[in-house]
Amino acid sequence: MKIDYAEISVPESGTLIVGILADGELTPSAKDIDERMSGALAKAVAASARFSGKKNSILALIAPAGLALNRVLLIGLGKAAEIDALQMQALGGRAVSALNKAGESEAALILDSLEGCPLSLEQMVAEAGFGARLAAYRFDKYRTKQKEEDKPTLESLTLMSDRSEAAEAAAAPRQRVGEGVYLTRDLVSEPSNVKYPATIVEDIEALSDIGIDVELLHEDRMRELGMGALLGVGQGSRRESYIAIMRWNGAENQDEQPVAFVGKGVTFDTGGISIKPSNGMEEMKYDMAGAGAVIGLMKALAGRKARANVVGVVGLVENMPDGNAQRPGDVVTTMSGQTIEVINTDAEGRLVLSDVLWYTNKTFKPKFMVDLATLTGAIIVSLGTYQAGLFCNDDELAERLLAAGKASGEELWRLPLGSRYDKDINSEIADMKNVGKGREAGSVTAAKLLQRFVEETPWAHLDIAGMAWMKRGDEAVVPKGASGFGVRLLDKLVADYYES
Repeated sequence: MKIDYAEISVPESGTLIVGILADGELTPSAKDIDERMSGALAKAVAASARFSGKKNSILALIAPAGLALNRVLLIGLGKAAEIDALQMQALGGRAVSALNKAGESEAALILDSLEGCPLSLEQMVAEAGFGARLAAYRFDKYRTKQKEEDKPTLESLTLMSDRSEAAEAAAAPRQRVGEGVYLTRDLVSEPSNVKYPATIVEDIEALSDIGIDVELLHEDRMRELGMGALLGVGQGSRRESYIAIMRWNGAENQDEQPVAFVGKGVTFDTGGISIKPSNGMEEMKYDMAGAGAVIGLMKALAGRKARANVVGVVGLVENMPDGNAQRPGDVVTTMSGQTIEVINTDAEGRLVLSDVLWYTNKTFKPKFMVDLATLTGAIIVSLGTYQAGLFCNDDELAERLLAAGKASGEELWRLPLGSRYDKDINSEIADMKNVGKGREAGSVTAAKLLQRFVEETPWAHLDIAGMAWMKRGDEAVVPKGASGFGVRLLDKLVADYYES
């Protein structure tokens, strides 16, 4: 879908979208359109029992004679003083969904400066366009047949305002973030016979075109470094494992200490010898969503020229159960020298991250590390599909992540890291075991294992197992399927707290 920016005018085709404030109050542009429609908008609002300009409500009208339009779409803005970025994103997203359902191919959205609104007009336009872009995502590359009514129809959306040039400039960074979200969604949506460690490496190497420095660790180098935990996960696969390092140096001081983001990239997870049930196993193609989020984030930050030094590190492996796969009861030695008894080979993500976190911390000495991983099914039991789990050893970092989550719409809920949980992962023959006791506190014990590989560095672990793939697609800007969770959240974190 193409998005354009223009000065206010009445289109000669398609659908015109105008905002209505709470209690049916027409915005300035809506009043102008209402005059052209001989008062039809005001009459429609007054006559509707279910539309009064309430936030996120929609009312579609057939355009009257005299206007060369198919329809006029009224979208409720609510109270001007309560409008924020997320609402404008939802407005853009809901407009796209409504227009696709109506079979529309082109539309124009008119936005005005509103007295009392905390957002400037250009911010309103930029956020509406961002939401429209996020909602327009589709992954149809493997479909050869589709019913016409299931195909998206909207080809172009024009955002109109009396500050179109300023609005377009404000929208440019949001467009770059949208591209990062799209990349993450694409990577997570692809089947594992197409996106596996070596082919994801190719996608990462392509980021050098936008100024990201890329470095790869192959298996031989990982053996030299003593990364027995990560290599143990991948030893049952015929595909080589990799660690990919992406560096963006955008701060004024190129030598400034970076911030670091780490991603679990298990490109397919059978569970290994502790094999998963067949029902639903196809979903394990998205067990690399943490790595996908880090890759998309790096694209977003470099694309918008973020004024920060950032390193993204992802561990890319495939967990398969062949004759060389690691066994329950094996003991692996991590890069840190600590040993882990592998009780369950399906608790593999923490093994991968143990080596990647240690390597990232020792190599780059970052201000903080945030890892993202589809780590535990237990987090879905705890939080469902509305918030990701946050575990953090630093209160300031935790507070900033929670604030960025609320502001971006990718929300987090902080869970405990108390020392009493340590005994649950103590092993009788090694320094630790890779699972706790039974089904108790599974997400916490997984996080406690990771904490043993970060030392005193501020660190946060985001368990995104419930957020990586949306089965319902009931959010205005997140269609059904891969969500791209984490890109908007961490871009907001960097933008608000860590840019020079």
